[in-house]
Amino acid sequence: MRARSSGRFLAARLSVAAMKVSLLTATTVGLITGITAGMAASEPEARLQRTVLADGLREPIALDVASDGRVVLAERRGRIAVWDPQSLRLETVGSLTVFSGPEDGLLGLALHPGFVTNGWVFCYHGTPGVLENRLSRFTLQHGPGGGVLDLASQRILLRVPTRIPKPNHSGGGLAFDAAGCLYLGTGDYTYADRSEGFAPLDQRPGQELNDSERTAANTADWRGKILRIHPEADGTYTIPLGNLFPAGNPKALPEIYAMGCRNPFRLSIDHPTGRLFWGDVGPDATQPDPARGPSGFDEFHVTRTAGNFGWPYFIADNRPYRRFDFATRVSGEPWNPEKPINESAFNTGLSDLPPARPAFLWYPPGPSARWPEVGSGPRSAMAGPTYHFSAGLKSPVKLPAAWDGATFLMDWERGWILGAWLDAEDRITRLKPLLPGQKFRRPICLQLGPDGALYLIEWGSRWSDNTDAALVRVSASAE
Repeated sequence: MRARSSGRFLAARLSVAAMKVSLLTATTVGLITGITAGMAASEPEARLQRTVLADGLREPIALDVASDGRVVLAERRGRIAVWDPQSLRLETVGSLTVFSGPEDGLLGLALHPGFVTNGWVFCYHGTPGVLENRLSRFTLQHGPGGGVLDLASQRILLRVPTRIPKPNHSGGGLAFDAAGCLYLGTGDYTYADRSEGFAPLDQRPGQELNDSERTAANTADWRGKILRIHPEADGTYTIPLGNLFPAGNPKALPEIYAMGCRNPFRLSIDHPTGRLFWGDVGPDATQPDPARGPSGFDEFHVTRTAGNFGWPYFIADNRPYRRFDFATRVSGEPWNPEKPINESAFNTGLSDLPPARPAFLWYPPGPSARWPEVGSGPRSAMAGPTYHFSAGLKSPVKLPAAWDGATFLMDWERGWILGAWLDAEDRITRLKPLLPGQKFRRPICLQLGPDGALYLIEWGSRWSDNTDAALVRVSASAE
């Protein structure tokens, strides 16, 4: 299978039938050894185990964990279910009617920090017959069998436009920070396969869906961004301080926190530090071209402040693409990361953009000399949570202290989860695989529970028709 640039793992038509949810017994997978990058000595061994909590799922795609240990899980075709740590059962609590075309559907889910009290569940989802993806709030009413999702309680906070025909990259990452601000990742909504694996910069008339300058580099467009808002109790939102653009400029949306994104499908917030992490799936070019620019890389980004992260002008450590005329096939000058300028005829926002910021980790289709732990092959980068060990937490399943400070990074295609440690300047100091030798079955969403264990959705071993999708816990071994 060739490297996929867009995260098109959300196949257009999956036909696997819904199956009865069952529980499987825990299986101890093996020893975690302290494999690190750039360190001579290994860490002490620590036992972890992978436990399947529920299987028989149909396109599970997002989850969040409540402070009382309940896991709320979403399937792409609209079902929402709750796994209860007391009953050890996964129960359906409701189902949204969603448009589930090529990369749409129910794509993201996050629980409000006060969920145990107010029951608020935030979803990012397509809507049949309406050309938009919506960020909506619903109320989950507590009760037997996991409760009931009150569909009539829907409050729509944001509407991100879509269109027919449907290009790539819908995004869907959702996360709350410690101040109650909600972050939403939106894809650049641009065709991934019409620019020879390089930056889509086609400005010919009628080719706007092949130009990411109209979205990711457009300060007046919702797409190709990470938006940050503060949801209010009445179903509206306010704009928090510190976003990229102030309110009042018709050419710059005040909701934008990060721009220059391709498809920030999964993101996370480290509450103690305020760091925002996300993975961005890169384009397909296997080799650089002097006339076009660098080869394709997947990226992981981190930031503590609002900014521009480069796409479609730069990739990896700010390697620039060149201006390119798709009609004449003539190349122009490369972009300057200090002063990127959006010159597209399809741009409706500002021309002069903020300086571009590089990724903190990037990797190509082939082996990475800098970070060999990432392997090689098809790529699909996604970011997970940051773990902070607590000696006072009385939990037999919490991760060991050896994982303290690790941010968990995933690759959906390659099936790995890596712990990454960053220094005070947000540079990688080491990488360590979670359950080395274990290939996860396309990890698609990862969260930490209040018990200090990791809760994971495995999409399944194939692109479609999966029978092995599962809700999984990775925790300390009971042995």
